[in-house]
Amino acid sequence: MENIAFIQPMTSWKLGNIGDTTAVERGLTGTENGSLFRDVFKSAIDNVKTTQLDVENKQYLLATGQLSDAHSLPIAEAKAQISLDLLVTLRNKALESYNDLMKISL
Repeated sequence: MENIAFIQPMTSWKLGNIGDTTAVERGLTGTENGSLFRDVFKSAIDNVKTTQLDVENKQYLLATGQLSDAHSLPIAEAKAQISLDLLVTLRNKALESYNDLMKISL
C-alpha cells in the first residue's frame, strides 16, 4: 500500500487580516479599512465553496466505488458543516451590528 495519509489535517482558515493593527496605526479609514470586512466574508464564502465541492467529489467517488477510505466522506461533511455554520454566524453578527447602528439616533 502506498504511503497515503487517510486523514488530512485541517489547514488554518485565512479570514482576512484579523489582528492586523497596521491599518489602525496608519490612520486608514473608509474604503481602505473596509477591505478587512470584505476579506473576512469573501474568505468565509470561499471556504464554504471549497469544502462543499470536496464533499460532492467524495460523494461521487463513493457512489462509483472509487473512494478507498469511506471515513473521509463524513469528515469532509463535518468540515463543510463547520464552515457553513461559521458563515451563517458571521452573517448574523453583521446584521445584528447593522441593526444596532440603525437604532442610534444622531
